[in-house]
Amino acid sequence: MRAVVQRVTRGAVVVGDETVGAIGPGVVVLLGITHDDTEDDGDRLARRLHRLRILSEDLSLADGAGEALVVSQFTLHADTRKGRRPSWSAAAPAAVAEPLYEAFCASLRRRGVRVQTGRFGAAMSVEIVGDGPVTIIMDS
Repeated sequence: MRAVVQRVTRGAVVVGDETVGAIGPGVVVLLGITHDDTEDDGDRLARRLHRLRILSEDLSLADGAGEALVVSQFTLHADTRKGRRPSWSAAAPAAVAEPLYEAFCASLRRRGVRVQTGRFGAAMSVEIVGDGPVTIIMDS
């Protein structure tokens, strides 16, 4: 599992004309899932993210200092080593990835984080208003 985490002043996901998720200060998490990822991987990643002190005043989500907007992002596992077209073969298929995506979000919620999401598999417009900028890549 790979997460690109960006500290934001606000973030939103729009599908068509509908805003399906929006947050104020916190983090936007772009989450990529590969074939061998498990719920345990997602839980460990969520636990690490929860305690990561990257929010204002050296606070974390565990301190109640922000919200999370989690967006499924299969392109994080693109292979660009050959040719001009990325290969997506490392990304898990939707039938595998969607339940793991949902489990990751549930793990954050169990820790008391207010979580908003995109819509899995949809064409989304993602608004990220970076704060800092602070961007961290986390791998399980």
